[in-house]
Amino acid sequence: MLKRRNAEERGHADHGWLNSYHTFSFADYYDPEHSGFRELLVINEDRVQPGRGFGSHPHRDMEIISFVIEGALEHKDSMGNSSIIVPGEIQRMTAGTGVVHSEFNSSDRDLVHFLQIWIKPGQQGLSPGYDQKRYSERIKPGELTLIASQNGLEDSVLIHQDVNIYLAKLEEGDSLDYSMGLQRHVWIQMIQGGVDLNGIPLEISDGLAASDESLLKITAKQSSQLLLFDLG
Repeated sequence: MLKRRNAEERGHADHGWLNSYHTFSFADYYDPEHSGFRELLVINEDRVQPGRGFGSHPHRDMEIISFVIEGALEHKDSMGNSSIIVPGEIQRMTAGTGVVHSEFNSSDRDLVHFLQIWIKPGQQGLSPGYDQKRYSERIKPGELTLIASQNGLEDSVLIHQDVNIYLAKLEEGDSLDYSMGLQRHVWIQMIQGGVDLNGIPLEISDGLAASDESLLKITAKQSSQLLLFDLG
């Protein structure tokens, strides 16, 4: 079964300093048909104005992933971490028993455009943790690159859940096949460009849920970038 999530149908909140699109139910946006996919609970596409950001706020019992598309995101947290996340890097914060953090666009002229992703951990009460890694040197055009996984394989960031996250960068005409394991589920999140997936067109910021499929065939119609979440 394949189900497309049209980008134009997502929830939307424009706060002036923050322009945010919600793939799944989030904050004041609620859609009972789109309240997460398996343990993937949040994909927010956020654009933050220069010099603005999310002040210190708490989280617990959640795996929070930041994937920067453009610009630079400044992160600080109660564990003592302070970092800048840029394109080509991925960050994971395990909120666990509780953590306070902030995220800011420290630039005085450029937007920061990023995906904020929440995944429910495999168990509650984990010790708070942090991981940030650069993956850009491992990218092979036309192939899937593992950037986050349950076991931290291939120098990916570790996630405390049965999920693998891959990034694909494709040029026009590139094609890749992805075999889905038995009782596995896949979410595709488009970042740039447009592809054809098993005959279904996907454009920028579209999503797609796949269950009970054996093979996903992805062909790029133009230069494209996407995330593939393989979930139990």
